[in-house]
Amino acid sequence: MLWTKKPTTRETGNATETFAANYLVKQGLIIQDKNIHSRMGEIDIIMKDDETFVFIEVKYRSSARFGGAISAISEQKQQKIRKTAAFYLQQCGLNEYNTSCRFDVVALQGNINNLDITWLKNAF
Repeated sequence: MLWTKKPTTRETGNATETFAANYLVKQGLIIQDKNIHSRMGEIDIIMKDDETFVFIEVKYRSSARFGGAISAISEQKQQKIRKTAAFYLQQCGLNEYNTSCRFDVVALQGNINNLDITWLKNAF
């Protein structure tokens, strides 16, 4: 999607999550769900890589100033994602101890019309 005016934060979030999901589909992952919310937190994208559930956090930053996209995922944010993943698995009739899962980060950086992508498997 080519932006001619500065997008809102919500538009940017939706666009970057869609970009990340499309990228991961091209890598062979299958979308299971998007934007899962619970009292504990939120997960941007849930996909499957063979039999493994992949919980994906998408972060976008326009520049590396202040540490860039990857450094924006704090330990507290990671804990919230883990708790939300456990909740999601429970809602699916599964549990976190007997289900293969991992936590990935897709970091997007640069101009919204020309993004650099970094995919970190098993990021935390």
